[in-house]
Amino acid sequence: MTPAAIATLQQHLSVAFGDLPHEARRLFHGRGRQWPGLEQLTVDWLQGVLLVTLFREPQAQQLADLQRMLREFAASPAWRSSAASHLLLQHRYRADSATEYLQGEAIDGCEIVEDGLRYRLDLGRKQNSGLFLDMRLGRQWVRRQAAGQVVLNLFAYTCGFSVAVIAGGAARVVNLDMSRPALSRGRDNHRLNGHELSRVSFLGHDLFNSWGKLRREGPFDLIIVDPPSFQKGSFILSRDYARIMRRLPELLTPSGRVLACCNDPAITPDFLIAEMAREAPALRFVERLANPPEFADSDPDAALKALLFSA
Repeated sequence: MTPAAIATLQQHLSVAFGDLPHEARRLFHGRGRQWPGLEQLTVDWLQGVLLVTLFREPQAQQLADLQRMLREFAASPAWRSSAASHLLLQHRYRADSATEYLQGEAIDGCEIVEDGLRYRLDLGRKQNSGLFLDMRLGRQWVRRQAAGQVVLNLFAYTCGFSVAVIAGGAARVVNLDMSRPALSRGRDNHRLNGHELSRVSFLGHDLFNSWGKLRREGPFDLIIVDPPSFQKGSFILSRDYARIMRRLPELLTPSGRVLACCNDPAITPDFLIAEMAREAPALRFVERLANPPEFADSDPDAALKALLFSA
Protein backbone atom coordinates (compact mmCIF):
# COMPACT_ATOMS: atom_id res chain seq x y z
CA MET A 1 0.00 0.00 0.00
CA THR A 2 2.16 2.83 -1.32
CA PRO A 3 1.58 6.54 -0.69
CA ALA A 4 0.29 6.74 -4.27
CA ALA A 5 -2.25 3.98 -3.58
CA ILE A 6 -3.45 5.74 -0.44
CA ALA A 7 -3.80 8.99 -2.42
CA THR A 8 -5.89 7.07 -4.99
CA LEU A 9 -8.18 5.83 -2.21
CA GLN A 10 -8.52 9.36 -0.85
CA GLN A 11 -9.52 10.60 -4.28
CA HIS A 12 -12.16 7.87 -4.59
CA LEU A 13 -13.59 8.78 -1.20
CA SER A 14 -13.74 12.46 -2.12
CA VAL A 15 -15.61 11.68 -5.34
CA ALA A 16 -17.98 9.26 -3.57
CA PHE A 17 -18.80 11.77 -0.86
CA GLY A 18 -19.82 14.23 -3.53
CA ASP A 19 -22.85 12.06 -4.26
CA LEU A 20 -23.39 9.51 -1.50
CA PRO A 21 -26.05 6.84 -2.12
CA HIS A 22 -29.26 6.99 -0.11
CA GLU A 23 -28.94 3.31 0.81
CA ALA A 24 -26.09 1.04 1.89
CA ARG A 25 -23.51 0.48 -0.85
CA ARG A 26 -19.89 -0.46 -1.39
CA LEU A 27 -17.93 2.67 -2.30
CA PHE A 28 -14.57 1.07 -3.07
CA HIS A 29 -13.89 -2.55 -4.01
CA GLY A 30 -10.15 -3.02 -3.98
CA ARG A 31 -10.61 -6.79 -3.96
CA GLY A 32 -11.69 -6.53 -7.58
CA ARG A 33 -7.97 -6.05 -8.30
CA GLN A 34 -8.39 -2.93 -10.38
CA TRP A 35 -6.39 -0.61 -8.13
CA PRO A 36 -2.74 -1.63 -7.58
CA GLY A 37 -1.74 -1.62 -3.95
CA LEU A 38 -5.33 -1.64 -2.68
CA GLU A 39 -6.27 -5.25 -3.47
CA GLN A 40 -6.87 -6.07 0.20
CA LEU A 41 -9.06 -3.10 1.09
CA THR A 42 -12.76 -2.29 0.78
CA VAL A 43 -14.93 0.66 1.83
CA ASP A 44 -18.64 0.38 2.60
CA TRP A 45 -21.15 3.18 3.16
CA LEU A 46 -23.60 2.08 5.85
CA GLN A 47 -25.74 5.22 5.92
CA GLY A 48 -23.77 7.29 8.39
CA VAL A 49 -21.05 4.73 9.07
CA LEU A 50 -18.04 4.47 6.78
CA LEU A 51 -16.51 1.01 7.21
CA VAL A 52 -12.98 0.51 5.84
CA THR A 53 -11.86 -3.13 5.91
CA LEU A 54 -8.33 -4.47 5.59
CA PHE A 55 -8.05 -8.13 4.63
CA ARG A 56 -4.25 -8.41 4.89
CA GLU A 57 -1.89 -6.89 7.43
CA PRO A 58 -0.01 -3.91 5.98
CA GLN A 59 3.43 -2.81 7.05
CA ALA A 60 3.47 -0.58 10.12
CA GLN A 61 4.26 2.58 8.16
CA GLN A 62 1.60 1.78 5.55
CA LEU A 63 -1.01 1.34 8.28
CA ALA A 64 0.03 4.61 9.93
CA ASP A 65 -0.23 6.45 6.59
CA LEU A 66 -3.68 4.96 5.93
CA GLN A 67 -4.93 5.89 9.41
CA ARG A 68 -3.61 9.44 9.00
CA MET A 69 -5.33 9.85 5.63
CA LEU A 70 -8.63 8.53 6.97
CA ARG A 71 -8.53 10.83 10.01
CA GLU A 72 -7.79 13.78 7.74
CA PHE A 73 -10.68 12.80 5.50
CA ALA A 74 -12.99 12.65 8.53
CA ALA A 75 -12.04 16.28 9.22
CA SER A 76 -12.58 17.42 5.62
CA PRO A 77 -15.43 19.63 4.33
CA ALA A 78 -16.74 16.65 2.30
CA TRP A 79 -17.16 14.61 5.49
CA ARG A 80 -18.64 17.48 7.52
CA SER A 81 -21.23 18.25 4.85
CA SER A 82 -22.34 14.62 4.64
CA ALA A 83 -24.50 12.50 6.94
CA ALA A 84 -21.42 10.58 8.10
CA SER A 85 -21.00 10.14 11.85
CA HIS A 86 -18.60 7.20 12.27
CA LEU A 87 -15.42 6.03 10.55
CA LEU A 88 -14.34 2.48 11.33
CA LEU A 89 -11.21 0.59 10.31
CA GLN A 90 -11.65 -3.18 10.58
CA HIS A 91 -8.64 -5.50 10.65
CA ARG A 92 -10.11 -8.67 9.14
CA TYR A 93 -6.70 -10.36 9.05
CA ARG A 94 -6.68 -10.55 12.85
CA ALA A 95 -8.28 -13.49 14.61
CA ASP A 96 -10.71 -11.19 16.42
CA SER A 97 -11.32 -8.93 13.38
CA ALA A 98 -10.62 -5.96 15.66
CA THR A 99 -12.16 -2.64 14.68
CA GLU A 100 -10.77 0.84 15.35
CA TYR A 101 -13.04 3.85 15.69
CA LEU A 102 -11.24 6.65 13.88
CA GLN A 103 -14.26 8.95 14.13
CA GLY A 104 -17.25 8.75 16.45
CA GLU A 105 -17.97 6.91 19.70
CA ALA A 106 -18.15 3.11 19.84
CA ILE A 107 -21.51 1.66 18.78
CA ASP A 108 -22.75 -1.94 18.72
CA GLY A 109 -24.53 -1.70 15.40
CA CYS A 110 -26.70 0.22 13.03
CA GLU A 111 -29.70 -0.17 10.77
CA ILE A 112 -29.37 0.12 7.02
CA VAL A 113 -31.78 0.12 4.10
CA GLU A 114 -31.40 -1.83 0.86
CA ASP A 115 -34.12 -1.58 -1.80
CA GLY A 116 -36.48 -0.22 0.82
CA LEU A 117 -35.91 -3.13 3.24
CA ARG A 118 -34.32 -2.69 6.65
CA TYR A 119 -31.51 -4.77 8.13
CA ARG A 120 -29.74 -4.66 11.47
CA LEU A 121 -25.93 -4.82 11.31
CA ASP A 122 -23.31 -5.57 13.96
CA LEU A 123 -20.30 -3.30 14.04
CA GLY A 124 -16.95 -3.73 15.71
CA ARG A 125 -17.65 -7.14 17.25
CA LYS A 126 -17.81 -9.76 14.49
CA GLN A 127 -15.98 -10.65 11.31
CA ASN A 128 -19.05 -9.92 9.15
CA SER A 129 -21.52 -7.14 9.81
CA GLY A 130 -24.63 -9.16 8.91
CA LEU A 131 -25.41 -8.45 5.25
CA PHE A 132 -23.23 -9.16 2.21
CA LEU A 133 -23.64 -6.14 -0.04
CA ASP A 134 -22.38 -7.96 -3.14
CA MET A 135 -25.58 -10.07 -3.14
CA ARG A 136 -27.82 -7.04 -3.62
CA LEU A 137 -28.93 -7.98 -7.13
CA GLY A 138 -29.49 -11.58 -6.02
CA ARG A 139 -31.86 -10.38 -3.33
CA GLN A 140 -33.59 -8.20 -5.90
CA TRP A 141 -34.00 -11.19 -8.21
CA VAL A 142 -35.52 -13.53 -5.61
CA ARG A 143 -37.86 -10.76 -4.49
CA ARG A 144 -39.19 -10.40 -8.04
CA GLN A 145 -39.65 -14.16 -8.36
CA ALA A 146 -41.14 -14.86 -4.93
CA ALA A 147 -44.90 -14.28 -5.25
CA GLY A 148 -46.75 -17.37 -4.01
CA GLN A 149 -43.55 -19.45 -3.84
CA VAL A 150 -42.38 -21.85 -1.12
CA VAL A 151 -38.69 -21.09 -0.61
CA LEU A 152 -35.81 -22.90 1.09
CA ASN A 153 -32.88 -20.70 2.16
CA LEU A 154 -29.81 -22.81 2.95
CA PHE A 155 -26.89 -21.29 4.89
CA ALA A 156 -29.36 -18.53 5.67
CA TYR A 157 -27.05 -16.53 7.96
CA THR A 158 -29.08 -13.43 8.99
CA CYS A 159 -31.83 -14.21 6.47
CA GLY A 160 -31.26 -11.48 3.89
CA PHE A 161 -32.75 -13.66 1.15
CA SER A 162 -35.65 -14.55 3.41
CA VAL A 163 -36.49 -10.90 4.06
CA ALA A 164 -36.43 -10.28 0.30
CA VAL A 165 -38.72 -13.19 -0.63
CA ILE A 166 -41.30 -12.39 2.06
CA ALA A 167 -41.28 -8.77 0.82
CA GLY A 168 -41.90 -10.23 -2.65
CA GLY A 169 -44.96 -12.17 -1.53
CA ALA A 170 -43.58 -15.66 -0.87
CA ALA A 171 -46.11 -18.04 0.65
CA ARG A 172 -43.51 -19.46 3.02
CA VAL A 173 -39.75 -19.55 3.57
CA VAL A 174 -37.64 -22.02 5.53
CA ASN A 175 -34.25 -20.74 6.75
CA LEU A 176 -31.58 -23.24 7.77
CA ASP A 177 -28.24 -22.34 9.36
CA MET A 178 -26.05 -23.91 12.05
CA SER A 179 -25.74 -20.53 13.80
CA ARG A 180 -28.73 -19.90 16.01
CA PRO A 181 -27.54 -16.34 16.85
CA ALA A 182 -27.46 -15.55 13.11
CA LEU A 183 -31.00 -16.87 12.71
CA SER A 184 -32.08 -14.81 15.72
CA ARG A 185 -30.77 -11.72 13.93
CA GLY A 186 -32.69 -12.91 10.86
CA ARG A 187 -35.87 -12.98 12.94
CA ASP A 188 -35.09 -9.42 14.05
CA ASN A 189 -34.66 -8.37 10.40
CA HIS A 190 -38.09 -9.72 9.53
CA ARG A 191 -39.59 -7.87 12.49
CA LEU A 192 -37.89 -4.65 11.39
CA ASN A 193 -39.85 -4.93 8.14
CA GLY A 194 -43.17 -5.80 9.78
CA HIS A 195 -43.28 -9.30 8.28
CA GLU A 196 -45.69 -11.99 9.39
CA LEU A 197 -43.43 -14.53 11.09
CA SER A 198 -45.97 -17.33 10.72
CA ARG A 199 -44.74 -17.57 7.13
CA VAL A 200 -41.08 -17.93 8.18
CA SER A 201 -39.31 -20.92 9.75
CA PHE A 202 -35.88 -20.87 11.38
CA LEU A 203 -34.00 -24.18 11.65
CA GLY A 204 -30.73 -24.04 13.60
CA HIS A 205 -29.45 -27.37 12.29
CA ASP A 206 -26.55 -28.99 10.49
CA LEU A 207 -27.72 -29.30 6.89
CA PHE A 208 -26.17 -32.72 6.35
CA ASN A 209 -28.19 -34.15 9.24
CA SER A 210 -31.43 -32.48 8.16
CA TRP A 211 -32.45 -33.89 4.78
CA GLY A 212 -35.44 -35.76 6.21
CA LYS A 213 -36.68 -32.64 7.98
CA LEU A 214 -36.35 -30.60 4.80
CA ARG A 215 -38.24 -33.18 2.73
CA ARG A 216 -41.12 -32.90 5.20
CA GLU A 217 -41.02 -29.09 4.93
CA GLY A 218 -41.06 -29.20 1.10
CA PRO A 219 -41.36 -29.49 -1.76
CA PHE A 220 -39.92 -26.09 -2.62
CA ASP A 221 -40.43 -23.88 -5.65
CA LEU A 222 -37.09 -22.16 -5.09
CA ILE A 223 -33.99 -23.29 -3.20
CA ILE A 224 -31.23 -20.78 -2.44
CA VAL A 225 -27.80 -22.24 -1.67
CA ASP A 226 -25.30 -19.62 -0.49
CA PRO A 227 -22.61 -21.43 1.52
CA PRO A 228 -19.39 -20.12 3.03
CA SER A 229 -16.19 -21.11 1.27
CA PHE A 230 -14.98 -22.71 4.47
CA GLN A 231 -16.53 -23.39 7.84
CA LYS A 232 -14.18 -25.14 10.26
CA GLY A 233 -15.33 -28.63 11.09
CA SER A 234 -18.48 -28.53 8.99
CA PHE A 235 -18.10 -27.32 5.42
CA ILE A 236 -15.46 -27.11 2.70
CA LEU A 237 -17.00 -25.74 -0.48
CA SER A 238 -14.86 -27.58 -3.02
CA ARG A 239 -15.63 -30.88 -1.29
CA ASP A 240 -19.14 -30.49 0.12
CA TYR A 241 -21.07 -28.47 -2.48
CA ALA A 242 -21.54 -31.67 -4.52
CA ARG A 243 -23.13 -33.37 -1.48
CA ILE A 244 -25.79 -30.66 -1.49
CA MET A 245 -26.36 -30.68 -5.23
CA ARG A 246 -27.20 -34.38 -5.38
CA ARG A 247 -30.01 -33.92 -2.81
CA LEU A 248 -31.66 -30.92 -4.45
CA PRO A 249 -33.99 -32.74 -6.90
CA GLU A 250 -35.78 -34.58 -4.07
CA LEU A 251 -36.58 -31.24 -2.41
CA LEU A 252 -37.92 -29.41 -5.49
CA THR A 253 -41.32 -29.17 -7.12
CA PRO A 254 -41.42 -30.49 -10.73
CA SER A 255 -40.75 -26.99 -12.08
CA GLY A 256 -38.59 -25.83 -9.18
CA ARG A 257 -35.47 -23.70 -9.45
CA VAL A 258 -32.16 -23.46 -7.63
CA LEU A 259 -30.04 -20.35 -7.10
CA ALA A 260 -26.57 -21.75 -6.41
CA CYS A 261 -24.10 -19.16 -5.12
CA CYS A 262 -20.36 -19.09 -4.50
CA ASN A 263 -18.03 -16.26 -3.47
CA ASP A 264 -14.75 -18.20 -3.54
CA PRO A 265 -12.44 -16.61 -6.15
CA ALA A 266 -10.84 -20.02 -6.80
CA ILE A 267 -14.16 -21.63 -7.81
CA THR A 268 -15.27 -20.82 -11.37
CA PRO A 269 -18.81 -20.87 -12.79
CA ASP A 270 -17.77 -23.77 -15.03
CA PHE A 271 -16.89 -25.82 -11.95
CA LEU A 272 -20.32 -25.30 -10.41
CA ILE A 273 -22.11 -26.00 -13.70
CA ALA A 274 -20.11 -29.21 -14.22
CA GLU A 275 -20.71 -30.34 -10.63
CA MET A 276 -24.46 -29.78 -10.97
CA ALA A 277 -24.54 -31.66 -14.29
CA ARG A 278 -22.84 -34.63 -12.64
CA GLU A 279 -24.64 -34.66 -9.29
CA ALA A 280 -28.12 -33.46 -10.35
CA PRO A 281 -28.46 -33.96 -14.13
CA ALA A 282 -32.18 -33.20 -13.96
CA LEU A 283 -31.31 -29.58 -13.22
CA ARG A 284 -30.25 -27.52 -16.24
CA PHE A 285 -28.21 -24.34 -16.11
CA VAL A 286 -30.24 -21.25 -17.08
CA GLU A 287 -28.14 -18.14 -16.42
CA ARG A 288 -25.68 -16.35 -14.18
CA LEU A 289 -27.15 -13.35 -12.39
CA ALA A 290 -25.33 -10.04 -12.76
CA ASN A 291 -23.29 -8.60 -9.90
CA PRO A 292 -23.66 -5.01 -8.72
CA PRO A 293 -21.49 -2.65 -10.79
CA GLU A 294 -19.70 -1.41 -7.67
CA PHE A 295 -18.25 -4.93 -7.31
CA ALA A 296 -16.49 -4.96 -10.69
CA ASP A 297 -13.64 -7.48 -10.85
CA SER A 298 -10.69 -7.74 -13.24
CA ASP A 299 -11.51 -11.47 -13.46
CA PRO A 300 -15.29 -12.00 -13.68
CA ASP A 301 -14.88 -15.70 -12.91
CA ALA A 302 -13.33 -14.81 -9.55
CA ALA A 303 -16.22 -12.56 -8.54
CA LEU A 304 -19.43 -13.65 -6.85
CA LYS A 305 -21.22 -16.42 -8.72
CA ALA A 306 -25.04 -16.64 -8.50
CA LEU A 307 -26.12 -19.34 -10.95
CA LEU A 308 -29.71 -20.24 -11.75
CA PHE A 309 -30.71 -23.85 -12.45
CA SER A 310 -34.17 -25.16 -13.32
CA ALA A 311 -35.82 -28.59 -13.11
